[in-house]
Amino acid sequence: MDALDRLAEPGVELLHRVDTLLAAGAPEGHRVWPLLRRMQVLPGEALRSFLDLRAAPLATAGHAVRRHVHGYDHACAALTDPILWSGSAALAYSQSRATLLRHLDEGPESLVGRLEATAGYADALADWVEGSRLAVARALAEVIGSAEAVAVVAATSVSRASTDAGPSSPGRIAAAEVGARVLAVLCVAYDGAENLLRQWSPSLAESPWRPAGARFRPDPGGGTPGGRTTRVGW
Repeated sequence: MDALDRLAEPGVELLHRVDTLLAAGAPEGHRVWPLLRRMQVLPGEALRSFLDLRAAPLATAGHAVRRHVHGYDHACAALTDPILWSGSAALAYSQSRATLLRHLDEGPESLVGRLEATAGYADALADWVEGSRLAVARALAEVIGSAEAVAVVAATSVSRASTDAGPSSPGRIAAAEVGARVLAVLCVAYDGAENLLRQWSPSLAESPWRPAGARFRPDPGGGTPGGRTTRVGW
């Protein structure tokens, strides 16, 4: 349980009241409007969706992906074993396995390179979730103890609900301010996620298979290295 978990219940309760007031309007020109248009959701719903984000599953995914690298290491080791034969077939095999080795583990576009990038992206997302949850927790702590929170609770009580109806009423102004503070932090958090995706996207692309030049064709006349004879040595 982190700081956001501890503040989730009072935070959701307060923002539910904020949503009730904002659903009927907010003060004209308030900074909450562009945030609402950008997020396309009321503050309470935005918070409830964000609460589902956890860092642990992403960190676990990164570790799981890295374990697959060992399998590629074994495959590469088998391909680098010296071959005890010669001739045209041996040459063709050498060319093919050199190409396969490059595809498996040579540079960032290889399969191993893509696996390591995927694991790195998962780790970066886990760090983003952890940092973003802390930032949202701080914002909630501030608004829960604010004077605006008191005004929101008062405006949504049974005795005041019928009298605090105008967009510029104290309750709606307070709701707009609380909503703006929370949505602003969530916008920054989601901007961070989009920046990570742009940063990592080139490294997460499909690893292309690039054959090694023209296909090897033995010369029937014996002109290619090794001729038509295959020799196996021990």
